Amino acid sequence: MLGLKMSRVFAYCRVSTSDQTTENQRREIEAAGFAIDKRRVIEEAISGSVAAAERPGFAKLLDRLEPADVLVVTKLDRLGRNAMDVRATVEQLAGAGVRVHCLALGGVDLTSAAGRMTMQVISAVAEFERDLLIERTQSGLRRAKAEGKTFGRPSALSAGQRRAVLDRLVAGESVAALAREFSTSRQTIMRIRKTGA
Repeated sequence: MLGLKMSRVFAYCRVSTSDQTTENQRREIEAAGFAIDKRRVIEEAISGSVAAAERPGFAKLLDRLEPADVLVVTKLDRLGRNAMDVRATVEQLAGAGVRVHCLALGGVDLTSAAGRMTMQVISAVAEFERDLLIERTQSGLRRAKAEGKTFGRPSALSAGQRRAVLDRLVAGESVAALAREFSTSRQTIMRIRKTGA
């Protein structure tokens, strides 16, 4: 007869700097009724601006987690740097069969029906954040263009050199010979031939 796998409970505690301590987070988790073996409490001091998957301690935790395990965090920001990152982390854990409890949300299991509803709200916020970021980026680019700023790499050849290249291409000189003479790539010469500038 096959035995049922016992759920192992892990805690992930993060602080931003090494002069801070995770003690309050550990106490909060214990006060919520989670008795966690010290070997399953993962603690690290790393900025919250770092994506969850790029945090060394969290990456090691992901390697240790197995289906039916439970991960407890005090706040959502322990799971990622923003709403989009949190959502991706929870989806990854849920996909691996790991239940995720967040104490700041009343200890709800983010992989349960109520937790999934919470995550849908978080997803909506994440989408809103992403749309705002895109909007601000596009607005900034439009403003920069209106101010006459140029984008991309500067041309490898001056305007005079480009005119000379065009004249010599029309006269029948080869792309390779011109690239050698002007110390540039064949692609640059071909681009001048194609655009006429």
